Amino acid sequence: MPDKSDKHAPRVDDEIGAETQGMVSGGHPTHAEEFKETEPFSDESPTDPVVAAGFAGEGSPPGMSARDVESRSALARALTGVRYPARPNELVRHAADGGAPDATIEALRALPRREYENVADVAEELGYGREERRY
Repeated sequence: MPDKSDKHAPRVDDEIGAETQGMVSGGHPTHAEEFKETEPFSDESPTDPVVAAGFAGEGSPPGMSARDVESRSALARALTGVRYPARPNELVRHAADGGAPDATIEALRALPRREYENVADVAEELGYGREERRY
């Protein structure tokens, strides 16, 4: 009988040996070698879910253009951390303290004097559009 490891019982040594047999002997591929297998592919042209759903812009929701989405995103980054409802002077102060671009600060200064409930409310007032529904 060959020497067995003194760290495990003989039964455990046999189980470990059976589990690693494929890796040691070069037999059947193991889960560790799955990365070498090629992934299946299709010759069909891929379908774009944005186009298939009939959206006007790439990834933009109905009611908004791609430029609206990008502008609203930049506005949201500039206004991160604002406590709503907020007035325009609070929005301007927060954006200026956060290093927002001058164009954003000027746009916020031009807002009508009223309370804004959230970023979407501010964006709509600035003319960025409002999405009609969320997915």
